[in-house]
Amino acid sequence: MKALYPSTPQRIAVRQAELGVGFQVGRALPTRERRMVGAWCFLDHLGPVDIGPDGGGMHVGAHPHTCLQTFTWMINGEVMHRDSLGSEQVIRPGQVNLMTAGHGISHTEDSLPGASRLHGAQLWIALPPEHADIPPAFDHYPDLPTWQEAGATLTLLAGELAGRQAPTRLYSPLLGVDLHSASGGRVSVPLNAGFEHGLLPLEGRLSFEDQEIGPQDFLYLEPGRPSLELELAAGRRLLLLGGQPFGQPVTMWWNFVGHSRDAVAAAQADWEAGSERFGTVPKATERLAAPRIPW
Repeated sequence: MKALYPSTPQRIAVRQAELGVGFQVGRALPTRERRMVGAWCFLDHLGPVDIGPDGGGMHVGAHPHTCLQTFTWMINGEVMHRDSLGSEQVIRPGQVNLMTAGHGISHTEDSLPGASRLHGAQLWIALPPEHADIPPAFDHYPDLPTWQEAGATLTLLAGELAGRQAPTRLYSPLLGVDLHSASGGRVSVPLNAGFEHGLLPLEGRLSFEDQEIGPQDFLYLEPGRPSLELELAAGRRLLLLGGQPFGQPVTMWWNFVGHSRDAVAAAQADWEAGSERFGTVPKATERLAAPRIPW
């Protein structure tokens, strides 16, 4: 008997955006149709893209963040992270970088010279009000829970799944999983029925409940599902996100998240004034200017 779910999955078009100068990404969150999935409030699909020998790639100058965590998952290539705490860390395939902005931090991101290919995902996690102004921090996770199931390799990036716990530091109930099938197969993923979820294909297309979706599609699933049944052809990869509904809107503008427009406006004023709130990123050669606030 076919399971009855609360609603048909919501299909959302991934839009193109620019990260740094001339580097295109696919932006799945936020959109007009869906602002958040749990506390996940931003999702960029980086690549896959071949980087030529002419110095191209990803180069993002010093920029600020508040009231969020940046979460980078690397599939191919290497990216150097530097921040105003003095952190300097290369992220490599199979690793996560997690930067907690809290009250304020600034950082740069650069693909490494000599890299021929870049592929990954960058996400933001909105901090709840009680943690909005915590001190900034940076964590690097080179080892994550990884296991095989029905022809697929699952890597747990955030939260808990199938009795396993990711080490990543979180402030809200969340789930993040990379699923990759080298040979193809059918996999069943148990879900927290109290979570809402999102699916983003990272490599190839897949069929899900009579919908064919690819890297230009993001699929939103309402709470109420006890499991996810996926048929994966050989070489397919997807990102599964989940989280307890956040319960309140957040204000997002440029690189800031806040729980009010006043908080975001104050953060931008501090950045424009060169406040110590955001510090200085070592070796940064460019400091990004904030666009004019529209309100």
